[in-house]
Amino acid sequence: MPVLRISLALAAATLATTVSAAEVQVAVAANFTAPMQAIARQFEQDTGHKAVAAFGATGQFYAQIKNGAPFEVFLAADDERPARLEAEQQAVPGSRFTYAIGSLALWSAKPDYVDDQGAVLKKNDFKHLAIANPKTAPYGLAAIQVMDKLGVAEAIKPKIVEGQSIAQAQQFVATGNAELGFVALSQVYKDGKLTSGSAWLVPASLHDPIKQDAVILAKGKDNPAAQAFVDYLKGPKAAEIIKSYGYQVSAQ
Repeated sequence: MPVLRISLALAAATLATTVSAAEVQVAVAANFTAPMQAIARQFEQDTGHKAVAAFGATGQFYAQIKNGAPFEVFLAADDERPARLEAEQQAVPGSRFTYAIGSLALWSAKPDYVDDQGAVLKKNDFKHLAIANPKTAPYGLAAIQVMDKLGVAEAIKPKIVEGQSIAQAQQFVATGNAELGFVALSQVYKDGKLTSGSAWLVPASLHDPIKQDAVILAKGKDNPAAQAFVDYLKGPKAAEIIKSYGYQVSAQ
């Protein structure tokens, strides 16, 4: 093949790739920030599509979606809001699935501050404990359930500082504004070990399961990148990333 024809063929192939590649706007629960960033990079590398993510509290995203926010895929921190959106015809029927099952951790930025049984809660000799807003963030609700089951909720209540999302709760602890707090394990864990500080991995029996569902929203119905992203999220490469941050992955 002459050089000119080869150049034209390469140009056509590049143009086809450019035309077929698309962006998808994804609303992502704050606890899933690090895994999502890693998945988005791999997704773009493997498919050419780009996932543009916004991170925040699940309840706030639900309200924004109901009010017309331009998100096309929703990765929630619970299974309730995606189910509601599906029932309210704000999501593509049959597109909802559990992409991760989360774990809760009691964490301090200080080494050796939190023991591996959570006894620090009953000692109650700290000034502030951070949680996410339990009305909008499922990990915050799980934290309340843990304290209720342990019988320490009333004693600790005056010391609680609330973040609007689990990301803000984690920041309160990381900056020393709270000595400890309930965070998503994924925020302080990578590849089988804590990234900093000390933590108690809260037994799943102390709170409702944190099933995190994803759904394609009505605005993403005709966007091929939305379906491509959801398919990728169900695949083996995404699963490995998700598990590396301490989540469980359901069989699809």
